[in-house]
Amino acid sequence: MSLIKFYNFHFRYKGNDEYALKKINLEIESNRFILLAGETGSGKTSLIRCMNGLIPQFYAGYYKGYAEISGKNTTETPISELSTEVGIVFQNPENQLIAMNVEHEIAFGLENLGIPREEIKEKIKEVVAITEIESIIDKAPFEISGGEQQRVAIASILVLEPRVIVLDEPTANLDPLFARKILNLLKKIQVEKKMTVIISEHRMDLILPLVDDIILMKEGEIIAHGVKDEVINSNTFENLNINKPKIYSIFNELKNRNQFQHDIPVSIKDAVSSLKMIK
Repeated sequence: MSLIKFYNFHFRYKGNDEYALKKINLEIESNRFILLAGETGSGKTSLIRCMNGLIPQFYAGYYKGYAEISGKNTTETPISELSTEVGIVFQNPENQLIAMNVEHEIAFGLENLGIPREEIKEKIKEVVAITEIESIIDKAPFEISGGEQQRVAIASILVLEPRVIVLDEPTANLDPLFARKILNLLKKIQVEKKMTVIISEHRMDLILPLVDDIILMKEGEIIAHGVKDEVINSNTFENLNINKPKIYSIFNELKNRNQFQHDIPVSIKDAVSSLKMIK
């Protein structure tokens, strides 16, 4: 059974004539690191909101078709229950942080679920170590940097042990160094926990070397979904108006000139190996 499944799902927000999502047919398996990419206004954030029932339970509108998370229909299962399956970290983590210090922030969800005190302490200790935030555990969320806030938001989701973590532009407010650290952290979590991580991200140069699969969206529809190498070597990826990495642009140009016949590399290491193949 697929972890996440959409079947012919459509949605338009209340008061809008245009559909934000159209003909969404999608199946996502466990233990995958997935990039969700598309042009501005393509429906990425709306698709994310469907993954824990915010659409259609919180955001009013008209829908048809269905979506399932671990076999649970997202229109019938309470958001509180779906949140234990899918945890979402939104673009500005500060908006998700409500407690007086980091430790209480991480404990908040567990306390609401009625987890025993000693078990909460053990779970907090584990996620604090994974996200490497031991030094800020007693600080207030507004006292820490944007990168640290992002780690705290991730820890507060991770502690609930969801099967999927979804992040909407997690590096949007971070400099390149912290952006790379956050993405590497997420890959580490995905590998160690064998969970699925889905990231909507525009910094392709940082994330493409890490991902297993890519989902491409345009005008509310999914136009491609598959393993990374297949998608980035497709005409669909080439023609999409998104911020492609420099490495991709260079090798795609070589391919169009018939000077390179292999899969397009997405990292410097792979690019060096690929250049050795060019005669």
